[in-house]
Amino acid sequence: MSGPVEVILIIAAIGYVLTRRLIGEPAEGRRILLVPVVLTGVGILDLTKVTLSPVSIGFLVGMTAISLAFGLLRGASIRVFERNGVVFMRYTVTTVVLWAVNLAIKLLGSVTLGLVDPKAEHATSTGLMFTLGAGMVVEGLAVLAKAMRSGGRIVWQKGKSGQPHTTSSLLDGLQQKVRTTDWSQQRRRGRGGGLASLIDDVRALDFRQPNNGTSPYDGPQHSADMRTREP
Repeated sequence: MSGPVEVILIIAAIGYVLTRRLIGEPAEGRRILLVPVVLTGVGILDLTKVTLSPVSIGFLVGMTAISLAFGLLRGASIRVFERNGVVFMRYTVTTVVLWAVNLAIKLLGSVTLGLVDPKAEHATSTGLMFTLGAGMVVEGLAVLAKAMRSGGRIVWQKGKSGQPHTTSSLLDGLQQKVRTTDWSQQRRRGRGGGLASLIDDVRALDFRQPNNGTSPYDGPQHSADMRTREP
């Protein structure tokens, strides 16, 4: 994929994501995980088509590390809440600022590298989609970690035209295990448990029997102070 076309597509994709998530939308597992993974994979494929110099590789590693760090910060800034039994997510002003700073760093770094080594800058521009996708993967994982502990259910894909949401047995199973573990740890801490209680909780985790995805989670519920609802 050529550099200008790639940049235009990336800007359009980011604008679309920002618009939707500033309004607020369901925390869909497909959008949170699958789309960024595909984006990262396309970026890796593009990188295999160019020759990277040591300077290009060093710059790409640095930009990837920065993207991962900003992805984690964005994930922490995103607001997660429950609406009608479903987990929703919403970008905040902080999230938008972090996106802007991250993109500014990428642009400034690319321009600087172009002044130092034009060939390296051209090769590294191909890795823009890879670094963007990697950051979005980390952002999605951070959001998913918060969503697992919210009061609603994580859907795989939002239903269209009034159709039921598509759920995932894997996500249901993980969410149930996380909630059960959190509830168990809270109860044991209340009884004065310490390291031994934590070790017992880790041993108790078993992902071999996930929820079948046909019914909402019915295990131990969070106390009111552990739920994150829409303000």
